Amino acid sequence: MTHVLVAYGSRRGSTAEIAGWIGDTLRGQGLETEVADAGSVRDVTAYDAVVLGGALYAGHWHKDARRFARRHAAALSDRPVWLFSSGPLDRSADEAEIPPVPQVARASEALGAVGHRTFGGRLARDAKGFITARIAERTGGDYRDADRVRAWAREVAELVATGHRTEV
Repeated sequence: MTHVLVAYGSRRGSTAEIAGWIGDTLRGQGLETEVADAGSVRDVTAYDAVVLGGALYAGHWHKDARRFARRHAAALSDRPVWLFSSGPLDRSADEAEIPPVPQVARASEALGAVGHRTFGGRLARDAKGFITARIAERTGGDYRDADRVRAWAREVAELVATGHRTEV
């Protein structure tokens, strides 16, 4: 059976939840799947494919996702990798494909990623912290589309199952 890792970097839990949706979908497609915080993963050699995601904060990918990509680049060079980002606090990710931010583009190149997808984010309207609270007042809410996430995960599952290393 094909073994897939879905690793994520998340500060407030929204990206972790997206990773869970992806993991559930991959399992539903018959793939043995583990979902883990990117900062806790020490070895990726047991996995046939990896999905790595990170939250976006002020145009920067979560540090645990960046570190995961650097730490495991050599080990991932011979297996397919997909990346995802979450963060726009509006519906822009549902309306058009958003290109990866520079940090994600560099990680994608270094890992030879098959593809990348940006999903909407979530920020509670009562979020704490001076700057975060100001942002939440203006654009807080949940902009994630679980159906869109699951559709992308099904595409990934199909590519993993057929051994393709390019997006359709």
